Amino acid sequence: MENNTTPIELLIDRVEDYAKTTTTLFRLTAVDKSANIFSSLVIKLTLLVVVVLFLFMLSIGLSFWIGKMIGEIYYGFFSVTGIYVVIFTFLYLFRQKLIGNPVRNAMVVEMLKKD
Repeated sequence: MENNTTPIELLIDRVEDYAKTTTTLFRLTAVDKSANIFSSLVIKLTLLVVVVLFLFMLSIGLSFWIGKMIGEIYYGFFSVTGIYVVIFTFLYLFRQKLIGNPVRNAMVVEMLKKD
C-alpha cells in the first residue's frame, strides 16, 4: 500500500496532536496547582484550629488568673474580652495590609510557582 498523505494533511495532524497535548498539559497543570493550594489550605486550617484551641484555653486561664488578682472572677473575663476588642479593632483597621495582601501574594506565588 502506498501512503497518499500530503504534507498539508500531515501538518494538520501534527497541529491537532499538538493542540490536544497542550490542552492536556494545561488541564494537568491546573489540577496540580489546585491540589497544591487545597493541601496548603487544609494544613493551614488545621494549624489554625490548634492555635484557636490553644488561645481559647489560654484565655480562660488568663481570665481566671486576672479575676483572682483583681478580686472577682468576672472582672478577669471582662479584661480579657477588652484585650480581644483592642486586637480585633487593630486587625480590622489594618485588615488589607496585614491579611489581604499577604494572602493574595501567597496565592499568586503558589499559582506561578514552577516545580
